[in-house]
Amino acid sequence: MKKLFCVLGAFLLLSACSTNVNRVQSGTESDLSGYWNARDVRTVCEALINDCISNTRVDQAIRAKSGRTPTVIVSRFRNESREHIDTAIISATMETVIFNSGKFDFVAGGSTREAVRAERQDQQSYASGQTASAHGREIGADFIMTGTVRMILDREENRSVRSYFVTAELTDIETNARIWINTNNDITKEIIRPRNKL
Repeated sequence: MKKLFCVLGAFLLLSACSTNVNRVQSGTESDLSGYWNARDVRTVCEALINDCISNTRVDQAIRAKSGRTPTVIVSRFRNESREHIDTAIISATMETVIFNSGKFDFVAGGSTREAVRAERQDQQSYASGQTASAHGREIGADFIMTGTVRMILDREENRSVRSYFVTAELTDIETNARIWINTNNDITKEIIRPRNKL
């Protein structure tokens, strides 16, 4: 009987220490830590891009491209905050929202562009002449979108306020003219922690 109680006690102890995982529905609002999260990315990106594509100066720049749909490349946003933020997620979300707007076409940039160029080079040696992709046929981008993420942290005792500032800029690559710029500072979070845990 004593052995049974020991086994049950060990089982209960292990159960109490085990990790519990719950699936969360996509789109569910959750903010566990007060740090930058998926909801923040969606909120900021949609607001910035909606402002960009409805801007009159952007419309004028698009019309100046001979009536064709201009191409844009989205560069990686720089994280200038003290918090770890994967800005590649911001860039990818920006690309998706812009692409779905229908106002711009996209050209690949960054690691995707390097991978495509490496594949094209590889085809010159290993693919048949009829099927190998030719060099010098890339479509040049008309505009580049760049941006930064900054954060202000205000802290006193067990209370802190995090304010995020995400700036996006659209620049004409040929002329270096800034077509559009905006900063979204909709994300501000107050975090109150137990006094014994700072």
